[in-house]
Amino acid sequence: MTEHLDSQADLDDAIRALVRLDPRLQQVLDVAGTPSLRRREPGFTGLAHIVTGQQLSTASAGAIWGRLQVAFDPFDAEAVRRARADRLGRLGLSAAKIKTLKHIARELAAERLNLDVLANEDADAAHNTLTALPGIGPWTADVYLLFCLGHGDAWPAGDVAIQEAIKVGLGLAARPNAKQMMPIAECWRPLRGAAAHLWWTYYRAFKKREGVLGAEATPTKANAVSNNVVVAKPSSSRGKIAARSSPGPARIRPKSAKTSPRSKS
Repeated sequence: MTEHLDSQADLDDAIRALVRLDPRLQQVLDVAGTPSLRRREPGFTGLAHIVTGQQLSTASAGAIWGRLQVAFDPFDAEAVRRARADRLGRLGLSAAKIKTLKHIARELAAERLNLDVLANEDADAAHNTLTALPGIGPWTADVYLLFCLGHGDAWPAGDVAIQEAIKVGLGLAARPNAKQMMPIAECWRPLRGAAAHLWWTYYRAFKKREGVLGAEATPTKANAVSNNVVVAKPSSSRGKIAARSSPGPARIRPKSAKTSPRSKS
């Protein structure tokens, strides 16, 4: 049975269940405090919002998303399917993102893809369905499952912030990589998504203690993620954490660049 995190009460119950499953998490919860539920719009709009922000600073991503919403009312799969690529490009989307969004729009129109049913699928199967789409990598897939669908067992194994939090919280000698993160989280099934919320909150708590992160930022939209959360796409770069007021996850910002590094989305 797939667990869902549709309300704060759902997340609270899931965190209590996680502590019963793994008593080590009690000390993590004591430091982090109860995580706040983060949710974004589901369906094509939510996925398109995430894709739009890939490889961009929060400000740039927000500006492009704003232009898309003004230009198309509503900005949905059918609007993207019908839109000329050059028009989407003038609004700020790269050729790769246009290709990704148009492919998804065509798949939805042909009923070969249903983004909403992924909420009830096994987390790993849902992840694989999304990453099979051109331009959708593991980070994008996991963020969609967690924040747009509230999938209770989605596990962003490649997320740098969660990796670092687990290293500190479990007293590991080194930060685990994506492959090593899978067996670590096995005992948290079917609530790995709730564990991700807890580890992000823990990460933020100990980084604030170190003076790396400032005060919580105020969310920019009522339908955005309810609070700032650190979500870092996998990267080999190490750098400072940029705290952001963002309708989506914040990211690790390397010292040598103004925007987050991305490989595949």
